Amino acid sequence: MTQAPFLSIVAPCHNEEEGLREFCRRAAAAAQSVAGDAFELILVDDGSSDATWEIILDLAAKVPQVLGVRLLRNHGHQLASTAGLSASRGERVLLIDADLQDPPELLLMMMPIMERGADVVYGQRTRREGETWFKLASASLFYRALTRLASVTIPRDTGDFRLMRRRVVDILLAMPERDRFIRGMVSWIGGRQVALPYERDPRFAGTTKYPLRKMINFALDAITSFSTTPLRIATWLGMISAGVAVALLVYTFIRWLQGETVTGWSSIMAAVSVFSAIQLICIGIIGEYLGRLVQESKKRPMFMIETILRGSEQTELPAAFSEMSAGDKRAAVDAALASDKPSRPQKNGRIG
Repeated sequence: MTQAPFLSIVAPCHNEEEGLREFCRRAAAAAQSVAGDAFELILVDDGSSDATWEIILDLAAKVPQVLGVRLLRNHGHQLASTAGLSASRGERVLLIDADLQDPPELLLMMMPIMERGADVVYGQRTRREGETWFKLASASLFYRALTRLASVTIPRDTGDFRLMRRRVVDILLAMPERDRFIRGMVSWIGGRQVALPYERDPRFAGTTKYPLRKMINFALDAITSFSTTPLRIATWLGMISAGVAVALLVYTFIRWLQGETVTGWSSIMAAVSVFSAIQLICIGIIGEYLGRLVQESKKRPMFMIETILRGSEQTELPAAFSEMSAGDKRAAVDAALASDKPSRPQKNGRIG
């Protein structure tokens, strides 16, 4: 069995060929500052269509600490992050995006906070450079809505950038849901969680991988994963609609008893349109929850790993890897990384 590192850095990558080398250089430098050579840098290729995997191959051949994980297809940011966490073996695990908007150097500030007893140290954005006004406004609206709707307290203006203890990661991996919202799941776990305020940088290179469609789907996943409030809103809308309808019927009946005929085709059609819209909204809300129940009931694997890479050696993991317990996952990764071949010289792994 290979010796487990002290620190694991997990970075999901999707079409990050332009900035991946710079990310690895900075992340490795930060890791060496706090852990020496006792770290691993896990790069998860989430079905990239550019040269991301080829760059990971090159980096792994040069730096002993680089571990490449290639998914069979694009699974999305949350599941790619989960795949990387599943392959991690460190006692401290840093989850970070590879676009360099979250500075890897903040690890040097996170580690002392954790050594003072924190279970999770998460980055909290005080400023976001390089973002459009629409992205800033929609993100602000999302976090404030989530704060009001969620059944757990999820800190505002935070992403998935965080340092976690191994026990937190193991609990996170034991959660079976497929529609994952990692920052909310970590908040649900509890323990001592400490914020580290920072200013978020603009992307080092490339373009955002979160267009409007993905942002909306992500928001729906977050809200339906941590709140049943939308269902209660649908119930109240139905009750209010029923009350208004009864009031209109009573009003119409009284006018009829008085010998008057209630006219107004336009007002009737407007009322029908409003009630129909409310019904469709309620059906849509219920459909979101039912759709997630259907997906969970299928019990398909969360993600599918094509290969795991260290150096120039690529190894397949068991098909049921994503469904294993956290301990079995670490054992499977250890077995995959074990080799009878002579190890490469452990030189100071510089990335250039």
